[in-house]
Amino acid sequence: MRAATILAFCLVVIGALVWFMVGLFDFNIVAFLFGSGVSAVVSRIIYSLVGIAGLWLIFYGIVYRPFRAIH
Repeated sequence: MRAATILAFCLVVIGALVWFMVGLFDFNIVAFLFGSGVSAVVSRIIYSLVGIAGLWLIFYGIVYRPFRAIH
């Protein structure tokens, strides 16, 4: 479970950096490297993995509450 959470965190950080580049420079590195449009299966897989990682972190945060105060 810990390895999945670390992997999810890394994917979410990478996804955040991609969106940062899209917002600031209007440059999508995933589309640049793996193609864009309907035939870009690899890009869709990457976006899906980042989305699943985000959902995993939401689940982890709700179930395990890693930021709760310790009394």
